Amino acid sequence: MTEQGLSGLRILLVEDEAMIAMLVEDMLTDSGATVVGPAGGVAEALGVISSEQIDGALLDVNLGGEQSFEVADALAKRSIPFVFVTGYGGGAVRDRYPDAPTLQKPFVTSDLERALSGLAIAARDASHSAP
Repeated sequence: MTEQGLSGLRILLVEDEAMIAMLVEDMLTDSGATVVGPAGGVAEALGVISSEQIDGALLDVNLGGEQSFEVADALAKRSIPFVFVTGYGGGAVRDRYPDAPTLQKPFVTSDLERALSGLAIAARDASHSAP
C-alpha cells in the first residue's frame, strides 16, 4: 500500500454478495478510505455516482446476473479510477476495458492491497489534475 494508503479517499464499493462486501468494506476502512455504499446493483451504483463525491471504485463484474460495465462507463466519463473484481475470469473485462485492473475471486489480502494501491495513486493523480 502507498504511504498514504487510501486515507481521505471516498471509494464506491459495488458488490452484490453481502459477506464479500463486508470483508472488502473492512479492508477499505482499515486502509483509511471512506466507503461509499456498498451498492448491490447497477441502478443503485449509478445513483450513488450521480449524487456522491467518489474518488475511486471497486466493481464486482457480475451483480446478480447484470454486469457492471455501465457503472464503469459512468466512472470513466468522470475520470474516476476503478478496479474490477470477478470470479468468472477476465475475458469480458479485457474485451471492454483492456487496461482496467482486475482482481480474480477468490483473492488474498495482498492482491487486494496491490489493486487498492494502484487505485489510490490513480485517484490522487485525477484529483490533482482536476480543474
